[in-house]
Amino acid sequence: MDTTPLAELTLRPVAYAHPDATALVARVQQEYVDRYGGPDEGPVEAEAFDPPAGLFLVGYLDGVPVATGAWRRSPVRALGGSSPAEIKRMYVVPELRGRGLSKVVLAELERTAIAAGHDVLVLETGLKQPEAIGLYTGHGYVPIEGFGHYCGNELSRSFGKRV
Repeated sequence: MDTTPLAELTLRPVAYAHPDATALVARVQQEYVDRYGGPDEGPVEAEAFDPPAGLFLVGYLDGVPVATGAWRRSPVRALGGSSPAEIKRMYVVPELRGRGLSKVVLAELERTAIAAGHDVLVLETGLKQPEAIGLYTGHGYVPIEGFGHYCGNELSRSFGKRV
């Protein structure tokens, strides 16, 4: 795999229904089908990602949408925090993985969630996504009690981080 540095990733806030967001969410859903046998069936309300309650980012390289990441307010209480937000829809197109783009997206999600007053970030991912687990644990996320749609699923893992 080519790991040469890429031009700077430009992150833009967009609506969940924006065509670039929709196209990338469709790609991640297909990846879930490939890895787990079906799409993510967890409920998602598009308006949950509208500021100030949340944020949906699309990352662009040379004007081409190649990554997504989002956060939304969360009722999940973890790690002693009082204002949690949940990370959702982290995705980088397969042909550009391994070049640090997910780290850029995650850092911006953390920065914007903190700026919005959140003190804990939580997320759920699956055992068939070891690269995602490595990203999160490598950035200070620790296992927390399961939550959400996949709580109790043997393939689901939940993580959190005080920010």
